[in-house]
Amino acid sequence: MTDLVSKAVLSLGENFDITIVDTLDAWDSTSTHLLQWSSYDHISHDLTREYSSTTGNHDSNPLTNVRLLSSSYIFRKALIRKHFLHKTFTNYIAKYPDSLLVRAVPRTWSIEIAFADELDELWSDELYELGGVLDRNESQNDATSTWWILKPGMSDRGMGIRMFRTRDDLAAIFHSFDDPDSDEEQEENVSADETEGATRVATSQLRHFVIQEYLPNPLLIDPARITPSGSDSRSGTGGRKFHLRVYCIASGALTVYVCSNILALFAPVPYTPPHYAALHDNSDNPPAPREIDLTPHLTNTCLQRDIKNAEDNVWLLSELVGSPIHDRNSSPMGDRKLTQQDVDDITHQVYDVIAETFKAALKSPIHFQVTPIVLPNSFELFGADLLVTCGGHDASSFDVKILELNAEPAIENTGARLGWILEDLVRGMTNACVGTFFSGTAPKDGWQVGESRFGLRKCLSTEVRGSGAW
Repeated sequence: MTDLVSKAVLSLGENFDITIVDTLDAWDSTSTHLLQWSSYDHISHDLTREYSSTTGNHDSNPLTNVRLLSSSYIFRKALIRKHFLHKTFTNYIAKYPDSLLVRAVPRTWSIEIAFADELDELWSDELYELGGVLDRNESQNDATSTWWILKPGMSDRGMGIRMFRTRDDLAAIFHSFDDPDSDEEQEENVSADETEGATRVATSQLRHFVIQEYLPNPLLIDPARITPSGSDSRSGTGGRKFHLRVYCIASGALTVYVCSNILALFAPVPYTPPHYAALHDNSDNPPAPREIDLTPHLTNTCLQRDIKNAEDNVWLLSELVGSPIHDRNSSPMGDRKLTQQDVDDITHQVYDVIAETFKAALKSPIHFQVTPIVLPNSFELFGADLLVTCGGHDASSFDVKILELNAEPAIENTGARLGWILEDLVRGMTNACVGTFFSGTAPKDGWQVGESRFGLRKCLSTEVRGSGAW
């Protein structure tokens, strides 16, 4: 990432005299503009606050001739922490019941729990409604049950994700998180589900979790049957689940851009509906979680580092045009293929959902703080994860669901084949956020919502009023 940023920033050299430094000690704060482009923990957020007023009409400020821009907002938990994002959505939907987020957000509950024994109290409080759903599952089998996903609120890269369908299953999961010997036992006895062992977490260390409905009708494509040109050239192995990784950039207070190159990140094996292993030893006290193979369901590329040819599971959404669509049994749906019109519809839904998500975050000003302390001298890259679901038995329509947003997304997992989109992404960010900021053209350049430049589509432009706002 460092090389990409340096290259992109230096490309602005025609208009700016640029020097790249490793520490702030080399910065002349009396006469030189400063761009802080680094990870969150290495940015001086105090400086971001101090210089936030220099971008407005503050002629009396002695620092008014020096501008400072940082590549991260200070407070953005409303977007990047799963339990905060759930609250952001819940509050926004309650106030705006006609919002498209009503359809785009899966049913979700958030809980705070330190030990498994605390779950009993939650069933009569936060999880009362969910308990009713799980009770109905008791009389059903794996195929007819509603399944749920447990996610730690503050983890990423697939850590701690589990699936369940009954109260006892959820309790067993939390008991396994409590067990101090579970990690050691996992090393000695390789489970049938190696992914589960590799993503173990400790409840007492995380405390915040979300429980999200597992979407049972994902769009399934076989990536083995497509080439970069979109043609059907190789025999496939079956339809696979995938999610969309969408790079979006928030800038100032507030403009949101979405990278036009949307990625499709595939699971490494063909899809199978969620089900437990046929045999389960329930003699442990407390019972061990019933085994379920998460591999067909987890599409996170961070979990595929040990898989041969893992880059074959990363595609552009545009490359999927012409691919046969598969049903839940991984069989092709007759002659139904993904068309360019389908991709265009999905893409536009993505733009709309991302824009609405940031609108919702603006209504949570404490945890996405562009107000009351407006910071127009910040921008940030986020990785949004969305899932496409099929409507109708013949996949006649598609719906885009938002799952989560990630700060400092793992762009290195894109792979060498599609590395060029990262160059375009960083170059686009540099032009849209950095060049315009220091040249002062951002508010008046005429870039309209829905218009694309630099490989980015502007999907939201609003003005948050406050000290120093654009």
